[in-house]
Amino acid sequence: MSIAVSTSTDKIIVDKSRNHRNKAVSKAVRATRQRLQTGSSVPAGFDREMLLLHIDAVLHGAVALPLLVGLISAIGLYLSEEPSILLWGLMALSAHAVTVFLARKAKRQNIGAEKVAIWRRRFLAGQLLMGLCWAIFALRDCSGCGEIQFALFEGTGLFIALAATAMGTFLLRNALVYTFLPVVAALGFSSLTAGDPIHVGLTGILSLSLVFLAFMTERMNKANVHILSMQSEKDDLIAELEVAKSMSDEARRRAEEANLAKSRFLASMSHELRTPLNAILGFSEVMSTEVLGPLNNPTYKEYTVDIHRSGEHLLNLINEILDLSRIEAGRYELNEEAVNLAEIAEDCIGMVQLRARGKNITIGSQFETAMPSVWVDEKAIRQVALNLLSNAVKFTSAGGEITVKVGWTAGGGQYISIKDNGPGIPEDEIPIVLSAFGQGSIAIKSAEQGTGLGLPIVQAILAKHNGQFILRSKLREGTEAIAILPPRRVLQSLPPVEDVPSPARRRKSFA
Repeated sequence: MSIAVSTSTDKIIVDKSRNHRNKAVSKAVRATRQRLQTGSSVPAGFDREMLLLHIDAVLHGAVALPLLVGLISAIGLYLSEEPSILLWGLMALSAHAVTVFLARKAKRQNIGAEKVAIWRRRFLAGQLLMGLCWAIFALRDCSGCGEIQFALFEGTGLFIALAATAMGTFLLRNALVYTFLPVVAALGFSSLTAGDPIHVGLTGILSLSLVFLAFMTERMNKANVHILSMQSEKDDLIAELEVAKSMSDEARRRAEEANLAKSRFLASMSHELRTPLNAILGFSEVMSTEVLGPLNNPTYKEYTVDIHRSGEHLLNLINEILDLSRIEAGRYELNEEAVNLAEIAEDCIGMVQLRARGKNITIGSQFETAMPSVWVDEKAIRQVALNLLSNAVKFTSAGGEITVKVGWTAGGGQYISIKDNGPGIPEDEIPIVLSAFGQGSIAIKSAEQGTGLGLPIVQAILAKHNGQFILRSKLREGTEAIAILPPRRVLQSLPPVEDVPSPARRRKSFA
């Protein structure tokens, strides 16, 4: 047996097929995704960002290299007492000035993605020019100072320059190799030609240091790219949130407009349709009962009966739509009072008894005795019971049976159960039956088609009472609808107050 439980009304679903996206934000999201998905080890989309960071690093550290060159020139002049080293310092400063000039020029321009490769080659050429200056420094010789002393000075200067270049150019890939590959080549050539063991050792140590620092700068470059990638993903997420927010705002605005339009339509329909419908019902009833005189043509009398029946059907439909709309809008107020659930069920049985006898349907009742009252809206609970009973009578075949039960739940609440032996509901159609305007295949084939709002109204009313609605059905065996009220709706009866003799009157004493 299939079971469906529902405690809430249908939600208003907003059509999102026409959401107006923020075009600028969506374009930024697509560009970011494309940038993240292209490229191998270093995504092409980050080359421009890395170049701009390198330009900033060159401008911010423009003073560091001249200080190093000046210090090396001063120490070299002190050791060798040769003014030619000052000429080397001037040449190194000129090479560094070229790099700074390129950085300032690039900073003033708006470097596009198509010019990134050109500017990268320019900066690498500047680093190569600086590397030639360091190679000239490595090939210098000092005849007036000690060989070991000058080799120590030369090696120390080159290693400090190597470390400083590695720290200042790691944002520009292969810049360290372009700078110190000429130095290694010059030292290697000098070692092969002269056979000096000091230069051989210096060449080996400098080569190993270059390889190690090149590896480390590559790792630092990739780490910086990863940071940029994470920043881009964060920007992507922010853009997605902006898109979702704009979609949510647009959906809320459209929902508010639709709700306002629905409220205006229902108010207009309530006034414009109920007034003429009451006239149609009244006049058709007068004509069908022949209050003002007999109708000579019997076909006209049948027509008046059909008009009255159709008017009642349309009026019931309007009332149900208005009730469900009020509940969904939160304007359905409960006028609660203490009522007896069994009495309400008995009254509703009497209301549908005439229709049940017309189909030869037997309605049995099983009410538990001495049940306390419940704190509910009598009109609303009466509508719940009447809707469930009407459905049972409507879809039960002629000669069928309906059983109405009122009793206690296991948790201390009360329930109304209406069970029939009709055709039942297929399991896959129960969600459709519980939705607004939903009708199952049995209802569609039935001659007594309804509006499809009875069960949604029952669910909504029970939800307003913090109750629960259970629909159990099995094909070709019948359906049971159970409306449950929570224990806190049950009024517990208090024991009668016993008569207690009044206390004796005490005499007042005056001092």
